[in-house]
Amino acid sequence: MIDFLKLPSPCYVLDETLLDHNLEVIDRVRRESGAEIIVALKACAMWSIFPELARHSDGATASSAAEARLVYEEYGRPAHTYAPVYTDENIEEILRYSDHITFNSVAQYERFGQQALIRGISCGLRVNPRYSPVETALYNPCVAGSRLGIVPEQLRELPAGIEGLHFHVLCESRPEHLRLALEALERNFGQLLPQLKWLNMGGGHLMTHAEYDCDELIAILRDFHACYPHLRLILEPGSAFTWRTGYLVSTVEDIVENGGVRTAMLNVSFACHMPDCLEMPYKPAILGAHEPAEGEARWRMGGNSCLAGDYYGDWAFDHKLKVGERIVFEDMIHYTMVKTTMFNGVAHPAIAIARRDGRLDVIRRFGYEDFKNRMS
Repeated sequence: MIDFLKLPSPCYVLDETLLDHNLEVIDRVRRESGAEIIVALKACAMWSIFPELARHSDGATASSAAEARLVYEEYGRPAHTYAPVYTDENIEEILRYSDHITFNSVAQYERFGQQALIRGISCGLRVNPRYSPVETALYNPCVAGSRLGIVPEQLRELPAGIEGLHFHVLCESRPEHLRLALEALERNFGQLLPQLKWLNMGGGHLMTHAEYDCDELIAILRDFHACYPHLRLILEPGSAFTWRTGYLVSTVEDIVENGGVRTAMLNVSFACHMPDCLEMPYKPAILGAHEPAEGEARWRMGGNSCLAGDYYGDWAFDHKLKVGERIVFEDMIHYTMVKTTMFNGVAHPAIAIARRDGRLDVIRRFGYEDFKNRMS
């Protein structure tokens, strides 16, 4: 059990023992399905754990020049790179650190594809199979008029030099959603599949969720490969690697009561440190807290930025909260550190790792110079 009082506050802390469990699941899917599984840095770019992730994956995927360089330098291999748009300013750096590159449109491939091909980089196109199970429009890449991916009527044949297709339509999804996505892909782009060398099925495969059926996922991948044995099948989950592997530690700094609402004012911010809570939205779990029953005392958690909506609620505790008490949010490693901002000059939480042997290593702290350097 982690002693959260021994950690700085605020602080993100990853538990290596929880990470081990996820990596075992991912290794099993890799081994039994024959598919390649690469890490999507967009979910967690915590490069201090890259050596561990590299031993349990087939590479990493990048969405920018900075991510591609981080993969190359800290993961130890070139990146699979996809970005919605490339520019004259960033394409050279991206190509320097990539061995696969996916273009969002045929026009982008026509503009930059030759530069990739002469370097021996495998080129692909992102397609929109016109299916996604994602209900929140902000996260759904297949909404009407989507800017992400090529629609079927715009891709009747492959441009010369294209070796792969990429689709990304899932988000914390289940195997049955992948099956439906593959059916949509075959329906809309099936004539192209025999000409390809690889198919990247994107992210959103939450195979480390307690209720995820890995047997079904493995069967789907095997069946699809049996139909297209020439294809390398690639999955690039993000959340699955660090799902439920850590926490965000915070402290109650004040108690505010107004209009019958009690708010524990924290030294963290939903807007700056947990933006998905407001954007998705979703209510995070707090260690030692539960859903309030009728008539039970309720506590709202208030963030430390000046944004009026920087709060979430409500939770109940078995005691009255007090100033100085630690509030520990669960499952705060994926899509948290990578999304933190310094709005209001609010500092990033420290970053720590709870080691398998019980040690607590604080690997990064942030302060004024980090804010100043971002603004210069």
